This record gives sequence, structure tokens and C-alpha cells, in this order.
Amino acid sequence: MLYNDDSSLELVASMLLENKVGVIPADTIYGFSARANEITAGRIYEIKERPRNKSFIMLCGKDWLRQSRFIIPEELYDLWPCPLSAIVADREGHTQAVRVPQDKYILSLVRLTGPLWSTSCNISSMPSLTSYDEITAAFAGKADFFVRKRKESTKALPSTLIDCTSRPFRIIRQGAFDCSCLI
Repeated sequence: MLYNDDSSLELVASMLLENKVGVIPADTIYGFSARANEITAGRIYEIKERPRNKSFIMLCGKDWLRQSRFIIPEELYDLWPCPLSAIVADREGHTQAVRVPQDKYILSLVRLTGPLWSTSCNISSMPSLTSYDEITAAFAGKADFFVRKRKESTKALPSTLIDCTSRPFRIIRQGAFDCSCLI
């Protein structure tokens, strides 16, 4: 069994680098995670039965974001890492939701693999599954691997999602982060 600690870090990173899709706990809830590329996005869309016009959150580090093509409001850097996902745009107007997670395991993976997709563990339009046992039962044979939390939380919430493509910022989904300081 893989756990979200140093014992599995290298193995999980190597599987992600092979474009495998796994279930990994983040600082919020369990999510389908994979390297952020078109190959893995296609696999996640299939697993979730999700419409392809709905994108995923990209988990990344602050340094990567500062060098990326995305236009990030400076005040977000003061808040991250935290369970706050932000829809941002690049210079061509393409949008992407991004987050710098608090979870040290996920941040370590991101340093080893580059940005990761993250999306809740569920079939599209169904409630998110939040327990390891529910998720493994529902997605055994679909996800390539599963990483279990060492300490399960009963009050897991998804990240708060805000739209930062215009001002004032707009809350899309209220979740684990109180973003009243931004709105």
C-alpha cells in the first residue's frame, strides 16, 4: 500500500512521469492526479466520464507559476500555499485553474514531476467521494495507482475556487479557504 509520505514519494513520482493516473490525497480531498499534459487529461476525462469542455485544476509550485505564461494577481502569491484555486488567464486569453497546495507531499511530487492535474474523485456530476475505501471500490481497475492518507480526515472540503480573470474576483465554489480578504 502506498501512503502520502516519503516512503512512496520516488515510486509515485516515477509513475506520474510515465503518464499514469493515480488517486492522491491533497491538502483538500482525494483527487485524480497526473502530469499536466494532453495524454493524461484524456485518461482522466474517460475515468470521470467528464465533458471535455470542463478543465482540471493544475497543482504547481510558486516558482513554476512565476515563470509560467499565466498572469497571476500578486496578492495570490501572498496567500499560497493554501486550499485556494484561482482561474487565471495567459497572455492569449486562455484560462486555467491553478493552485499551490499546502500539502508537503504534493509539493514534493510537483518538484519532481512538474505541474499535476487534480480533480475530485467522482463520476462527473455525481458527489465527490472522500474516503479511500469508497474511492478504491469505485475506481479499482480505472486509476493506475492509489495513495492513502496516513491520517484520514472526516471534514475534507474541496478547495475554494475563484475567478481572477477580472476584478472584482468572483467566487465560483466556496470550499476550504475563506477568501473574503480577496473579494
